[in-house]
Amino acid sequence: LRSYLRDESSRLRLLRRFYEKVQALHQDPEASVDNPLLAFSLIKRLHSDWPNVIYSDEATRNTQALHAGLREVEQELPGAEDLEGAARALMRLQDVYALSVKGLASGVFQRAGQPPLYSPGRRAPLSADDCFHVGKVAYDTGDYYHSIAWLEEAVSLFRLSYGSWNLEDRSSLEDALDHLAFSYFMAGNISHALSLSREFLRYADPRNQRVSRNVAKYKKLLETGMGASARPLQRPNSTRLQSRDAYEELCQRPRAQVGLPGLWGPPAPLGSPPHALLGPLPPQEAPEQLLHLGCSYETNGSPFLLLQPAKKEMVRTQPHVALYHDFITDAEAETIKGLAGPWLQRSVVASGEKQQKAEYRISKSAWLKDTADPVVRALERRMAALTGLDLRPPYAEHLQVVNYGLGGHYEPHFDHATSTKSPLYRMKSGNRIATIMIYLSAVEAGGSTAFIYANFSVPVVKNAALFWWNLRRNGNGDGDTLHAGCPVLAGDKWVANKWIHEYGQEFRRPCSADPQD
Repeated sequence: LRSYLRDESSRLRLLRRFYEKVQALHQDPEASVDNPLLAFSLIKRLHSDWPNVIYSDEATRNTQALHAGLREVEQELPGAEDLEGAARALMRLQDVYALSVKGLASGVFQRAGQPPLYSPGRRAPLSADDCFHVGKVAYDTGDYYHSIAWLEEAVSLFRLSYGSWNLEDRSSLEDALDHLAFSYFMAGNISHALSLSREFLRYADPRNQRVSRNVAKYKKLLETGMGASARPLQRPNSTRLQSRDAYEELCQRPRAQVGLPGLWGPPAPLGSPPHALLGPLPPQEAPEQLLHLGCSYETNGSPFLLLQPAKKEMVRTQPHVALYHDFITDAEAETIKGLAGPWLQRSVVASGEKQQKAEYRISKSAWLKDTADPVVRALERRMAALTGLDLRPPYAEHLQVVNYGLGGHYEPHFDHATSTKSPLYRMKSGNRIATIMIYLSAVEAGGSTAFIYANFSVPVVKNAALFWWNLRRNGNGDGDTLHAGCPVLAGDKWVANKWIHEYGQEFRRPCSADPQD
């Protein structure tokens, strides 16, 4: 585009020079066609100079160069699916974090009566056309709850700038009014649909037959009393998530202060209270839980950890969840992200005996074997030392690296299989007994890991590793490990997952004497 503007500016300068020369000749009172030289130049100018200027190939060549430049990068540019996904991401953030559409359109991430969840250094307000496209994505799927909110904002912004035109806009006030009117009709608000349709006819073509028929239809419905009361709009629950309210409440909690600078100076006394509780404890469990929550240096009896013990923060005892600070270095995290980057593909979930993409998990992932790089091999040894478990294949899966981009999330789920038909059993090494999740990056807002039934969330702590047991000692799944990856509100979230299976761990995590344990 810069090259095109430069070439076009040069062409227009030459065109202006020609225009000024011609204008000067026409305005010169001394110029007369009695002069044969002037007569010749006039005839030549009218016969060949003007057509040469008007039909110059230079403008065409400049445009063709612009088109060729676009074709070179077209494969790397976002497609229709990406645009739709980005619009859905904004609606997801709107829902999960209870954000105002008007606030989002003005570049503010804020809930009513609350401080901003995220304050960017530079605001990036949305245009009327931007809001229209978000609303149109909802409209096209029959989601009038979201289409009304976003199209209302689009109409409001278009009204403010009515009469002006932006080169990049593909929609207009008329488009927004048309879609908003029908959204209100489908939501049962006939009187508002009628008002917007009349406004459409005022601003657009008053002879538009389709909208005129709609106006007549709306009038008739109101006269017969059929559209007298509007139904309250219900937010769609496309993934039929039963624990949606609890999940969203946990995601909305303020970020706890985890990993404070200087925390790991002198070792903390065993049993000392934790520096951050990540959500209220159930009253009946609070006293007992507090006795066991704290920060400590851990070697787990491994020589590997003697010189550099793991920095453990016990987050919860039921379910058993621990956060290990500074588990990897910045350089190791960057290496792992670099290795996984070229292989990232849309993440899938287990569905019966198959694996498929799903709206409730939006991320990209790749798998790394321990032979991929010495850093991965060293990380595998460190995880084995930390957990005391056997991570050799087939007792553990390869390292999964996941990138959660714009609004990336994973709704509440279990890591362990809840059905014997799950693809997890293809490894012939039993169910997933434990999870290690390593945070490879920091995020500015959102992205917490929320444990739904246990009622707490863990914010992203760069270079830390989160560990929990998925199965009880008796081999049954621990229902309290239902967890979710909250949508990323701002930033680029990278994690590495290590799932360890129960076979091979019989003597490393033996059954208890209590069959219920």
